[in-house]
Amino acid sequence: MTVLHGFDSSAGYQGGFVSIGNFDGVHCGHQAMLASLVQRARSDGVPAVVLTFDPHPIELLRPQAAPPRLTTLIHRAELLEQFGIDFVIVLPTTTAFLARTAEDFFHSIILAELQARGLVEGPNFFFGRNRAGSITVLKSFCASQNLVLDVISPVIVNQQLVSSSVIRSLIESGNLAESVQLLGHSYQLSGTVGRGAERGRLLGFPTANLVDMETLIPGNGVYAATTSIEGVCYAAAVNIGPNPTFGELSKKVEVHLLDYCGDLYGKRMNVDFLVRIRDVIRFSSVEGLLVQLRQDIEQVRMVAGVSA
Repeated sequence: MTVLHGFDSSAGYQGGFVSIGNFDGVHCGHQAMLASLVQRARSDGVPAVVLTFDPHPIELLRPQAAPPRLTTLIHRAELLEQFGIDFVIVLPTTTAFLARTAEDFFHSIILAELQARGLVEGPNFFFGRNRAGSITVLKSFCASQNLVLDVISPVIVNQQLVSSSVIRSLIESGNLAESVQLLGHSYQLSGTVGRGAERGRLLGFPTANLVDMETLIPGNGVYAATTSIEGVCYAAAVNIGPNPTFGELSKKVEVHLLDYCGDLYGKRMNVDFLVRIRDVIRFSSVEGLLVQLRQDIEQVRMVAGVSA
């Protein structure tokens, strides 16, 4: 897959089938659209192209209302590649770009730049200034240019409409099991390893303290997860929240990598969450905490399928 930051007509994406959107999370709803896009493109022998934006337009239009991201741009591209996309074109979002009318967007981007053979979109797709371009408007534009337009029906999982906003709500509440079902893959938190109190090291359970998180932080709790360090996958126990046993009230993200020994300070870390194990609780003694930590690690091993 080729990732482009802006248009480059020599790259070979013109004349393909195109899906346009933010694709934050690349969830099951997105995946249904991507499957249709790839099928259309393969049947016609043309590229499957995704056009996305960075940052999300709402971060410019209403920054105070911008939700936390479910995926970094890099992870989003990795997920899109898994579903067979040939080209991902990332357009930088600017106020000038957002001022384009729906008609201008259609003619200058879809027709002129992409030279699209057809489009695949969801029913809630909007484009152009003030979101004036609805799916009804897009149907009219495509019909006038003899472009194919497939509109994919909403996806329902466990009687729940799949959307990025629903998934955010589930993750924030700590409901990883249901959020993973709607995502169709594990949820990844991305951050940098910073320095903490190093209390975990003294207790025999060293932790990497994540700071500068780029994606939504799950609700408080202890989680089973995995992470990759220099190409090696490790199971991890992740504590999100305060540390009430030691009187610490601030929310932190602490990652204990099983069977890992090394210095991670300053490195980027991507943590893939599997399941929530328990609540964050206060222990009456350090000994009680240590007993629970050992039980947590055994549970993480079972969930991640890693032996001691």
